Amino acid sequence: MVEKVITLENISLIDFLGTENQNIKQLAAAFPSSKIISRGNEIKIQGQTPEITKIHEILSSLIDHYHKFGKITHNSVNRYLSSDSFTDEEVIVTSPDVIVYGSKGGVIKAKTPNQQKLVDAIEKNDLVFALGPAGTGKTYVSVAMAVRALKNKEVKKIIISRPVVEAGESLGFLPGDMKEKVDPYLRPIYDALEDMIPVEKLKYYQENKIIEIAPLAYMRGRTLNNAFVLLDEAQNTTPAQMKMFLTRMGPNAKLMVNGDWSQIDLPRNQRSGLMEALNILRGVKGIGVVEMTADDVVRHRLVKDIVNAYSKLEEERRAKRDAQAEEDEKNGVVNNNRRFRNNVQV
Repeated sequence: MVEKVITLENISLIDFLGTENQNIKQLAAAFPSSKIISRGNEIKIQGQTPEITKIHEILSSLIDHYHKFGKITHNSVNRYLSSDSFTDEEVIVTSPDVIVYGSKGGVIKAKTPNQQKLVDAIEKNDLVFALGPAGTGKTYVSVAMAVRALKNKEVKKIIISRPVVEAGESLGFLPGDMKEKVDPYLRPIYDALEDMIPVEKLKYYQENKIIEIAPLAYMRGRTLNNAFVLLDEAQNTTPAQMKMFLTRMGPNAKLMVNGDWSQIDLPRNQRSGLMEALNILRGVKGIGVVEMTADDVVRHRLVKDIVNAYSKLEEERRAKRDAQAEEDEKNGVVNNNRRFRNNVQV
């Protein structure tokens, strides 16, 4: 009798083994001449060499399946047992609209036409700007595309960053060290990643710098190669910060820049680096720009109405500013307070 031991590393045991080890029991039932014993994060196989080899191949395939889709189900085990040719790629081909499978096996895909435009733009361009109000899925879709690129080995790492700009509360008065002060600003990114990558795997990725989440200031001086890089809340970058970020781009890198110009938290006299970049880079080939609207909001139904109400107010204020600027010009007064973003054309 031959014995082989497989160690499960960076794997959620409940998601892989199933409730009360049902997945392993299902596998064992298909090979009654062998013993398959699960203890902790080890699976011990005992039997004759031909069967041991077959069981080992199936378990290896199931481990690969888990790392790609985040969960093993009864159907997953059945498919690997019933067909030697079944592969993860076949699942992807039969679901072309799926961006990635979530950490619990759920499907993550574009939910609106503009979200699909964002997916298409990321596939076609190495630098993409995604603009739009809160709740339109800019960050979520971008993170999903980054996770897909990592799982498909298109890139070697994911780097996600955002500027840390105080919005009504000073960082210096918040409790904790710098990481504890900054983490709340990055919480939406952690939430998205946890939806898409099992906790143990995400921890492994972060510990080994395969996934990095850090404030924008940490990007200075780096060259970002073989990476999917996402800059979130980019409306709060200064022009110098935006130039610094865009020029970090190295070989085989994709850059995503997300922003909402209705939520600029910079000082009143400070121009937004996002707005300036859109003006400077307008017309440059290889750069995609996707604008999201209130119709893309996928949160509570009231969020769409809230976004529309604020947009209407902003349009009224903009019209008043333009009218005042024209009046000032007629009177020979130079208006230095005209909002920079009024001149942005996308």
